[in-house]
Amino acid sequence: MNTKVFVSKSYNPHFNLSIEEYLLRKIESDEIYFYLWQNKNTVVIGRNQNSWRECNFELLFKNEGYLARRLSGGGAVYHDLGNLNFTFITHTKKYNLHKQLKVILDALKRFDIFGEFSGRNDITINKRKFSGNAFFHGFGGSIHHGTLLVNVNMENLSKYLNVSQKKIESKGIKSVKSRVINLKELNSNIDIESLKKELMKSFSNEYSAPSKIIHITSKKDIPNIESLYEKYSSKNWIFGKSPNFDYSISEKFSWGELQLGFVIKNGQIFNLTAYSDSMDVDLIDELNKIKDIPFEKNEIIKGLNLLKNEKFSNEIKDIVEWIGGINL
Repeated sequence: MNTKVFVSKSYNPHFNLSIEEYLLRKIESDEIYFYLWQNKNTVVIGRNQNSWRECNFELLFKNEGYLARRLSGGGAVYHDLGNLNFTFITHTKKYNLHKQLKVILDALKRFDIFGEFSGRNDITINKRKFSGNAFFHGFGGSIHHGTLLVNVNMENLSKYLNVSQKKIESKGIKSVKSRVINLKELNSNIDIESLKKELMKSFSNEYSAPSKIIHITSKKDIPNIESLYEKYSSKNWIFGKSPNFDYSISEKFSWGELQLGFVIKNGQIFNLTAYSDSMDVDLIDELNKIKDIPFEKNEIIKGLNLLKNEKFSNEIKDIVEWIGGINL
């Protein structure tokens, strides 16, 4: 297998996410890319999340921070220069979550840090999270990316993220700060550069030594990336449509939180917008198909049952039971 390592020297999340999609679109069937990158003072939200709900972006922008939206599902995360991001990019047939996680876990073992993959997408130690992971499959390739909290400013993390109280309560914890931990607390000798070296070494051991280590500094290093950068930096991508709903409901399930926002005209559902930190981005595309039906419980349930996608049968069942048990 032909392996390549890419390292971004930029701290701009819109550029770094552009690089990620660019690499995904160009991956060949015999290749695997390992991409390391950092963002400065940034909140990154999942593909289907509500920007207004997940982040205190007015304070973030006041402090010259960035808000960005990624391709993958999952929840909002805070990045600063005490955090290192990694991305595995493969052809979908070569995607192997076990091997990819082994690269991360083996690198950490060299610092006497013995983490484990937990729940939907976390890497934890003693039930405290130091890495959130997310996944995307599209354009013929697959992405597995995640954070590694080395020495993140926890005050900023708490200040900028509007973490759902339901999510906190479901994990039996008091605050977002109490459920995360910096790797620096586990081993004072670890830093970003030493972690990068061990990750590259672990990647080489698991796959093969990279044919190239490519450092990316600016748009000039990536041909034809301008259109992707325009996408990731656009207000339309980051914020989407303003969520001025006539009616909104939300609930937390084992597979993620869900918010349904209804725009109602003359008793009919004119538009339904679903937001979620579900790991599967396609579920939300299915839910957004529900429209042009009466705003009535039985009609909504009927519409949900018409979404005959076996992939989401359990999630649809959960939503039907929830809607059936509430007053609209």
